[in-house]
Amino acid sequence: MFKKDTLKEDDMETIIGPSVQLEGTFASDGDVIIEGAVKGALATTENLRIGERAVVDASVKAANAVISGTVNGPLDISGKLEILSSGKVNGDVLCKSIIIQEGAVLNGTWKMGSQKMGIEAKDAHQHLRDEVKRAT
Repeated sequence: MFKKDTLKEDDMETIIGPSVQLEGTFASDGDVIIEGAVKGALATTENLRIGERAVVDASVKAANAVISGTVNGPLDISGKLEILSSGKVNGDVLCKSIIIQEGAVLNGTWKMGSQKMGIEAKDAHQHLRDEVKRAT
């Protein structure tokens, strides 16, 4: 089993499994893996991976992202975005750098480079937390 001293909070990941359907606002300070369905808004200050069978109908903000499933909504990635051959993005993209594999789909406008992102991931995270507090 795990020893207490080997588990570090910084090493934790959030995984939304294939049978999970999440609707609403989701914000994280760590890496996030989506294998199920998300609808609403999704932000992480770290890395995001969207699995091949995942469907995300949401605005997305992350430090870096690897997409192999479907994203319907705008992406604001402060670092690198990689759309794998099975990935489909239907929405506008803002990122620092991008890799699009052969077979991937990108429907929307995209801007890349060192320009200032619309909302940094940390700012988006705080904004989403504020929205959740107001809604409850």
